[in-house]
Amino acid sequence: MATMTIAGARPVGEPADLFVIYDDGTPAQMQVVAGTKPALARPGRFVTAEEHAARLQELHDATAAYVAGLEAADEARHQADYEALVAAGVAHESARRMAGFVDGQR
Repeated sequence: MATMTIAGARPVGEPADLFVIYDDGTPAQMQVVAGTKPALARPGRFVTAEEHAARLQELHDATAAYVAGLEAADEARHQADYEALVAAGVAHESARRMAGFVDGQR
């Protein structure tokens, strides 16, 4: 984490990174003076850098899975629209354009 300096100010100690996972699952990182542990603004616990990184990875994986599900549902909707248009007698190329569906790829 980058440190910020103010002209004319003297550092009070060495900076240290602390990692937190709040009770709602939110990970956080903060920089403090080495050897101090601030009070947390909401319920949570201090964790190791590894635990923090693991929680971040869990969140990234969950987000990726959620997005993949949205994309799959979107693709299924486009395909269903395409198939309905073709069943209604619309030409294949026109149906593809209208539905935004191109042989399994948008």
